[in-house]
Amino acid sequence: MQDAHEIVVIGAGIVGISAALELQSRGHQVTVLDRKGVAAETSQGNAGAFAYTDIVPLATPGIMRKAPKWLFDPLGPLSVPPRYALKIAPWMLRFWRASWRDRYLASLSAQSVLMDFSRAALERQIAAVDGEPMMQREGQIMLYESEAELRASMPSWELRKQHRIPFELLKSADAIAEIQPGLSRQFTHAGYTPTWMNTVDPAAWTQHLADQFMARGGRLQIVQVTDVQPQDQKVRLATSDGEIVANKLVISAGAWSHKLAARLGDKIPLETERGYNTTLPEGAFDLRTHVTFGGHGFVMTRINGGVRVGGAVELGGLDLPPNYKRADTLLAKAKRFAPDLNTSGGTQWMGFRPSLPDSLPVIDHAPGARQVIYAFGHGHLGLTQSAGTAELVAALVEGKTPQVDMSAFAATRF
Repeated sequence: MQDAHEIVVIGAGIVGISAALELQSRGHQVTVLDRKGVAAETSQGNAGAFAYTDIVPLATPGIMRKAPKWLFDPLGPLSVPPRYALKIAPWMLRFWRASWRDRYLASLSAQSVLMDFSRAALERQIAAVDGEPMMQREGQIMLYESEAELRASMPSWELRKQHRIPFELLKSADAIAEIQPGLSRQFTHAGYTPTWMNTVDPAAWTQHLADQFMARGGRLQIVQVTDVQPQDQKVRLATSDGEIVANKLVISAGAWSHKLAARLGDKIPLETERGYNTTLPEGAFDLRTHVTFGGHGFVMTRINGGVRVGGAVELGGLDLPPNYKRADTLLAKAKRFAPDLNTSGGTQWMGFRPSLPDSLPVIDHAPGARQVIYAFGHGHLGLTQSAGTAELVAALVEGKTPQVDMSAFAATRF
């Protein structure tokens, strides 16, 4: 067998690059492989939020009672294209089971632990790469259109209180305007989380980390990985540029990760939440905080001085063509909700969020090959949990005991 790379990471998105940088900081020689390059997929166009207050899984008790009206609205906050409905049925069954109270509470607890760990890890990462100029510590406001809507959301705020997440509840349009002026007065109530933070640009942040990695001797190769096979305590990779051998392999290829896991015999129910957005140029709106329109499933966030309007969930896999009417719908709503928003000159985008039924990632050794580590399936929270995932991956690679209970993130849990 040819000379092996010490560690290979598949995936140059935010999770893969963070893992590579963390492993490198511990003295390892690391090579990153990606078919397109740094932040070329979902890490490029997300909302840029480090959403540490979002501890509630998507699969909540009772959600399936709401699902039918969502699923059959092609432009609604949660939809399944009719031609994809049969294919996704097994995943939806697992999603329904994850919403049962026992599974939901277990996922909530695990998510909270991972969030706390990842928040601290991000601060370590920012300090290590001089990243503070790329951060926006401006909080987040969650908007409601009535007192009844706020009351209905109170269980989630009580959970935040239990997990020591600071927040303030606002009960008038005037109070909302003090934090974020220019919003429609139909929003009469809100919850404000001051510790929420964003990056100025998720693509630029990932590239900054990649630049640090390469400046310190890391390698990045643009290749397509077509097969993964363990052999002699190593891993043999078939790529578009020939064979590569690694002592250790980290698979963090986002929405494509399950295809590589399947080559190792692991059937992991990874699905794709397709998210849509429009990024408006600088000056589009005086946005002072991250704004979440919870009842409508989208956000407005500041990116490089401009405004990114995006969100919603379309469970449509990797192959169907984009439905940019979803981005148009979100932008039209944003204009109604923020009348001064200048919607001209925008750029539309669609990305693939890699999601598992219980809203938790897989961070684990491959069951049949301990020299392979999985790190994927973060859903909406890849950026949020990237630094924490990187430290956990490094512990697994080095054979050390991670600082959190890893059972909830096991590859075998399905």
